[in-house]
Amino acid sequence: MKVFLLYRNHDFNLKQPLPWNEKELTSDLELDVLFEAMAQDDEFLFDISKKVILASTKGDVETILFRQQILKDCLNNSTVINLLYDISVGAIDRRRHSWFGVFTKSPSSILSSSVGMMEIYAGVLKELRNAIDENVNKFQSEGFRRLFSMLQTELSDAYFEEIQNHLDELKFRDGLLISYQLGKGNKAINSRLHRLTAEKLNWLQRLFSKKPPAYTFYVHPRDESGVRALSDIKDKAINEVANALAQSNDHILQFFTMLRTELAFYVACLNLHRQLEDTGGQVCFPEPAATAEEKENFEGLYDICLALKMKQRIVGNDAKADHKGLTIITGANQGGKSTFLRSIGLSQIMMQAGMFVGATHFSTSICNSIFTHFKREEDTTMKSGKFDEELSRMSRIADHIIPNSMFLFNESFAATNEREGSEIAGQIVKALQEKGHKVFFVTHLYDFAHNFFNHASNGVLFLRAERHEDAARTFKLSVGEPLSTSYGLDIYKNIFGNE
Repeated sequence: MKVFLLYRNHDFNLKQPLPWNEKELTSDLELDVLFEAMAQDDEFLFDISKKVILASTKGDVETILFRQQILKDCLNNSTVINLLYDISVGAIDRRRHSWFGVFTKSPSSILSSSVGMMEIYAGVLKELRNAIDENVNKFQSEGFRRLFSMLQTELSDAYFEEIQNHLDELKFRDGLLISYQLGKGNKAINSRLHRLTAEKLNWLQRLFSKKPPAYTFYVHPRDESGVRALSDIKDKAINEVANALAQSNDHILQFFTMLRTELAFYVACLNLHRQLEDTGGQVCFPEPAATAEEKENFEGLYDICLALKMKQRIVGNDAKADHKGLTIITGANQGGKSTFLRSIGLSQIMMQAGMFVGATHFSTSICNSIFTHFKREEDTTMKSGKFDEELSRMSRIADHIIPNSMFLFNESFAATNEREGSEIAGQIVKALQEKGHKVFFVTHLYDFAHNFFNHASNGVLFLRAERHEDAARTFKLSVGEPLSTSYGLDIYKNIFGNE
């Protein structure tokens, strides 16, 4: 039985490596805030959310749309999803508390534990099928319809009846029928366990029925060697059956483990959606496009992590940046530029994971990787200067660049003088442009920004943080020419006053 709720044709690989820059992505985009909101103090939900989202830095349109449809079903049927998740968690917990086969190598003990475990699993599977039978018509997505159809077909009443019959037989209440061949020295070889096919009789019929002729021998209670020999004969005969039933238990456990894993992502999304509703922020399902379409179009885009931290609605931004491979963001300090940059990165990675995003409309092309280059605090160990550290990080990024990537620069290369910083930033951005990468650059480097403005082609968008005459910030970005000031005096007056 396959789950296939995260991919159309294969399971999610929990052991796949995270992106090489997962620490930078997590820090720069404040992803831990997102993961914690999704997890709600559940370590497993935190781990799955992190792995699924970070694994989606390389995405494809087909998988995104597949997950979106499943997530829409989850939002419309949250109670059912939580029930299915609880059933899968319960099955795994019961295995942990009831399975003792791991502590013994005796086929008899393994068989006994396996029979008990399979009876538990049969009950859980029946609970799962009943939940599906009651709610199947509420789901529309391909993923859930396929999963439910498979389970209804395979977990039929006849299937459960057959399981119970087999388990009753494996308890050997009527004894075991074993055959052997004689080998050299009349040694018993090639043991084989047979089914008892005799007609089932009630106790009265068994009492008065004519017994078939049989050769019988008895082992004295104190004959330890004889008891041990009989036990060995029994173990050899049931060894294959014990192993087969143990493997069947393992297969069912694997199914519940994968069901729990893949449902965990959607349960975490439900947790996130509920909290965003509490902040008053809107969400939408984005429209993914192939890389070649060069899409970048959004309305009301906001930083979800900031909304979660502040527990209130955040100002959103609009932009029509289709076929704009480079977006340069300038303007007043504390005007929302860095927040906007994070909202771009967050929405991109959430979209590629198949999630909703913080916006009223969001349409963008997928990318194969996401790189962030944000300003850092001074190195307290003094092993290198701040500018050296920036260049070192850029060098590491260059070593991992793959086609069709997204780059988010936040005040990069500002640790040196204006001229040198602008020159380095300009060369790097031009190289990325030539290779067709998507670049967002927040900067106070006027020479860098203005040089692109003076020689801008249709592939560059210039956004500027708004500032009113009274120095008030709206935290909105609008299309505008780079200015030669970032209004640092506003910060000075805010700290030291007007004197």
